[in-house]
Amino acid sequence: MSGLKNLSFRDSGLLAQWAALIALTLLFSGVLTALRLPAGLLLGAIVAAASVSAFEGRIEVPPWAFLMAQAAIGGMIAQKLTPAILHEMARDWPLFLAAGFSVIAASGLFGWLLTRWQLFPGTTAIWGALPGAASAMVVMADAYGADMRLVAFMQYLRVLLVALVASLIARFLTPGGGAGAAALAGFFAPAGFFAPVSWPAFAATLAVLLGAAFLAHRLRLPAGPLLAPLFLGALLQDSGLLALELPRPFLALNYAILGWSVGQRFSRALLLHAFKALPATLASVAALIALCAGLSAILAALAHIDPMTAYLAMSPGGIDAVAIIAVSAKLDLPFVMALQTARVLMVIFFGPALARFLSRASAPARNPAID
Repeated sequence: MSGLKNLSFRDSGLLAQWAALIALTLLFSGVLTALRLPAGLLLGAIVAAASVSAFEGRIEVPPWAFLMAQAAIGGMIAQKLTPAILHEMARDWPLFLAAGFSVIAASGLFGWLLTRWQLFPGTTAIWGALPGAASAMVVMADAYGADMRLVAFMQYLRVLLVALVASLIARFLTPGGGAGAAALAGFFAPAGFFAPVSWPAFAATLAVLLGAAFLAHRLRLPAGPLLAPLFLGALLQDSGLLALELPRPFLALNYAILGWSVGQRFSRALLLHAFKALPATLASVAALIALCAGLSAILAALAHIDPMTAYLAMSPGGIDAVAIIAVSAKLDLPFVMALQTARVLMVIFFGPALARFLSRASAPARNPAID
């Protein structure tokens, strides 16, 4: 144990530290992907960078690389906003608005409680509880002054638990649910990693996403390097002016960059704090999953859909995993994706204001700060 305490990257050169970081990322990401966990590459990169940082590594991701990662994440979300999903949202917008708001309100309640109990600093617990795209929430939380390290800890813990519970429910309660695990593994495995790429479309996509991110950064728009590529990419794609092309190796690189950007900020003190807050965080996630299950029963009755479709539509996070489970269980995929996407957009639009409001409402006498 004493040997582990004395282990340090302090005297290692930067080249050796980068080599260790890349090797650990490949190791952890490979293990997490083999275990069929959502966002395995991103999580592996976070764990790898946190490990190097915890042992006094000095690696820093360049600002331009973090900017590119934000643009790529924005483009990835834009790619999902297809006309079919937008049409589904427009057709039943009052129902989608009410359903999305109910999940956001429930998540906000648990974030407010964690803030009230002073388990996390500032608006961190609220951003960590919001059920948007996890990678987007981490980036936006950082832009609005929350601790992105703890936000990542909360977000991805919830994503893993939601995906696990949804997979188990689909497996035992739907006729085709047994295929869910295999489908989920295929979705996150590297099959098709080197699929053919339309290089002209990729060059155009890259120019649009990076141009929008750079402009938003120069204009100092909060979370602009993520949001500007998202909305501009979706507009151009759905108007038929641009077919967004995001090769899997490019996305993998940017997942790793985002993971390193988060993980490099970890320290031993913060890891200890996260461990101490784990029981309360787990309890809040379990309560949120149960509450969303109850809300899904109401949605099933109002929308006249089967209970499993309603459950997946109301699941608080893990949109990719939820989509794969819906396909494998032969459920209403457009409805599930439309409601999940609508909620992501609602959180992106209203998350900052909601985080500020709930943070003021919690009014803790003192919030912990973690170095």
